[in-house]
Amino acid sequence: MTLDSCAARLAPSATQLFRLSAPTSEHFHVYETDVGSHVLLPDGNRIFDLDGETARELTALQGAPANAVVEYLSELGIDPLQLIDDEPIADPPVKALSLAVAQKCNLGCAYCYAQGGAFGGPSMAMPVETALRAVDMLFAEAIPGDRVNLAFMGGEPLIARQVIHEATKRAVQLARQMDVVATFSITTNGTLVTPADAEFFEAHGFAVTVSLDGVGQVHDLLRPSKGGQGSFDRIMARIQPLLGLQHSMQVSVRTTVTPTNLALKATLDYFVEAGFHSVGFSPLLNSPTGDGEMGHKHLELMLEQMVECGEEFERRMAAGDRYPFNNMVNAMREIHRGTHRPYPCGAGAGYLGVSASGDLSACHRFVGDEEGALGSVTSGIDRERQKRWLSERHVHRQEPCKSCWARHMCGGGCHHEVIHRGRPACDYIRGWLHYCLSAYSRLIAVRPDYFGQRATQILE
Repeated sequence: MTLDSCAARLAPSATQLFRLSAPTSEHFHVYETDVGSHVLLPDGNRIFDLDGETARELTALQGAPANAVVEYLSELGIDPLQLIDDEPIADPPVKALSLAVAQKCNLGCAYCYAQGGAFGGPSMAMPVETALRAVDMLFAEAIPGDRVNLAFMGGEPLIARQVIHEATKRAVQLARQMDVVATFSITTNGTLVTPADAEFFEAHGFAVTVSLDGVGQVHDLLRPSKGGQGSFDRIMARIQPLLGLQHSMQVSVRTTVTPTNLALKATLDYFVEAGFHSVGFSPLLNSPTGDGEMGHKHLELMLEQMVECGEEFERRMAAGDRYPFNNMVNAMREIHRGTHRPYPCGAGAGYLGVSASGDLSACHRFVGDEEGALGSVTSGIDRERQKRWLSERHVHRQEPCKSCWARHMCGGGCHHEVIHRGRPACDYIRGWLHYCLSAYSRLIAVRPDYFGQRATQILE
């Protein structure tokens, strides 16, 4: 396949992707690209290139019992692996904490999972003592060479700027004493950023994520101030010091996608041109009021737009250019590594959220939510509740996940969204992953240098 053919290839529609990615077998997923036939094996998320006859024979085994599939794969020289069993993780050490340093916000986003920043309760800021206790907890089980992450969220975290500074200072001190690598991140609406913040984030190598839901009036409609005024122009002016200073710091955009801001390619190109390190999109699947939630028809439109962005990523990569479409960058990295997991993320395991009052939760989205309550920084992790969480949330205990070929790639979907809304996005997720698998197989054929050593094997 040439660079020109990669650039000229016609992308499948979302409807086609829904059909091509349907969960016909829990044991494998066969897919076709311009460069041949391929199969993904969920255990280990291993990819193999197939000749035509082998692809047809394997496809014919869709719906066959596991022993028949294992026998056929063994004949091809593939050892059956069970890299993910049914056992939940036990007593995982904490590697990352997200501190809700300010449970209040100066914007009035109707869809906000934090319900205006206060998570359904009174507005509050985290006392410095609580933040320092959380940092001590993060380092309590660390050993030399470990890597930990301290994240700051809200509400709007920059309302509690001093708490951020004190917690960062403590983490830096402990990291030096214990020979541990400490990384830092913050998610902000950008309205309160100052040049001094930019200098602080750069000095400590922060990953800064700015929430921007489109360009101009599109963003203003979704993320107005409490008084209803638009916020886009103010944010873009405020964050210029971040964009101009980033070196150790990386500044990214996260766009929450609703039915009103589906022009993703234009949004992506605008923010790339503005100088952001990366840009990513996430569909709104659950909001406290139901406002802005994506239904199946909206997710179909979003998938079309995501593939359009992915096609541009493929063209740029094939030409040797950088195109920081974060969803695609992450997918290519994880597919190449063969990333496989029984959970969608570290929530409730190595990653926990901390409320302003010091309560622990499964992640930042479960602050103030009894469904994800896991103790406090004072009393420690409630290990019984954590054990129950990790058992119940394991992908093999989720329906219909355990019979889906993509289960070890998506891990069953965001816990918060699944618990509070169910699974409205399975077709979208599978369609996107099918496209990403196809893109990977195309790109590794034309840009093996981008990935390093080839990860696929040829079966015939």
